Amino acid sequence: MQHKSADMRCPDGDSTPLYKAEDLMQGGQIAHIVLGDQNYILRITRAGKLILTK
Repeated sequence: MQHKSADMRCPDGDSTPLYKAEDLMQGGQIAHIVLGDQNYILRITRAGKLILTK
């Protein structure tokens, strides 16, 4: 059974939502994230790491 990222939870009984980076990126390498009135860019690097920038 597959679950959507938003339905997943962190291990060890933690109730924090768990999101797959690939789902946020929707098949790309970049996702835009808004917090309040600030815009951020989340990128997946060639090495497979995440970078969050303004």
